[in-house]
Order: sequence, then C-alpha cells, then structure tokens
Amino acid sequence: MTPDSERVSAAELSRSAQIGALLFRHRGWLPILFLGIPLVLPGSTSPFRWEIGLALIIVGEGIRLAGVAAAGAVTRRRSRDVQQLVTYGIFAWVRNPLYIGNFLIWMGFVTISGVLWFLPAAVLLFAVEYELIVRYEEGVLESIFGRDYLEYKHCTSRWIPSPPKGGVPAGDHRWGEAFRSEISTFLQYAVLLLAFWIKSQVMVTAGATGFIRSF
Repeated sequence: MTPDSERVSAAELSRSAQIGALLFRHRGWLPILFLGIPLVLPGSTSPFRWEIGLALIIVGEGIRLAGVAAAGAVTRRRSRDVQQLVTYGIFAWVRNPLYIGNFLIWMGFVTISGVLWFLPAAVLLFAVEYELIVRYEEGVLESIFGRDYLEYKHCTSRWIPSPPKGGVPAGDHRWGEAFRSEISTFLQYAVLLLAFWIKSQVMVTAGATGFIRSF
C-alpha cells in the first residue's frame, strides 16, 4: 500500500489524540520528573533492589533494541513522513515495544533508588502519558496506512505481548545501526547508575554518622 501523507483519520483528530500530540512534543521532560524525585528524595536501597532494578533496565533496553533494529529511524519519530508500516520482529508481538521498554527501564531506576512509594505514582503517570501519546501515533498511522494499519491493529496487542497469529512476518533487523543509535542512551544509563550509587553511599554514610551521634 502506498502511504497517504494527506489523509487525516478521525482517530487522529480525536480529543485524546490531540492531547497525545501535545505530550508527544514535550515527552522529553517526563524522565526529568522520574529521575529528579528518586535522586533528590531519601530512599532505602539494597543489593536486592539493585539486582531487580538492573534486571528491569536490561530487559527494557533489550526490548528497545529489538524495536529499533526492526524499525530503524521510524521508531524515533512518528511523523507523516513514515514510509513503512513495520509489522515484523517484535512488532508482530506488540505494537509499542519501545514504550514498553522505556517503562521497564524507568521502573528499574526507581527501584534502584529505594524511593518505593513513588513506584505507584510513576506507573500511573506513565500509563496516562503513554496511553494518550499512543492514541495520537495510532491516529497518524491510520491516516497514512489506512486499512493495512487497521488490520495490523486488530491482530496485534497494544501493550501485552502475545504470539503473532500465523507466525512472525519476515523483515530486516539492523542490529548494528540499533546499537550505534543507542550509544548515547547507554552513556546516560552509566551516568545515572553512578549518580544513584553515589546517593546510596551518601545515605549509608549519613545513617552511620547519625547512629554514632546518637551515642
């Protein structure tokens, strides 16, 4: 099917999609909230919480890499210039693998921080933001690809991965390109992990100093 960059679907014009478009344009600000609160506020971390958090980050990044390898630069921007509807690889299992990966990654960092009371709020905020953004992106894809996207949408879950019906369609995976595109992301992870480790050491030192002073 030839993409139609002029047609606008009713789904793209819906109120939720319009709110999602606004959130999409400013989506880079939300991680600041998710990192600022756990970094600034006190929390009780432990080796076990680090293990759980690192596992979530690794799984989430693995899902992201699979999505980027399959869709390439298409996954970086949902615009009316999209030329290919990607339905193979991990996209045959779930429609929004990058957002699922992002969710797991940020939950991993919150877990590492030990500010566990923030987890329910983080889940709620992510659910609201991503649901609205995805409604916008789905409206754009429906505008561009029409029936092809509606058929894919009908067969593939939005959030919960499930085995594809009829097998996984064949398609190219550009793993080298995916790893290169994620280098800056890996560096950000390293900086954040170092920051959370320093915070944990400061908390331990402060706790020990308080204990000594109590005597």
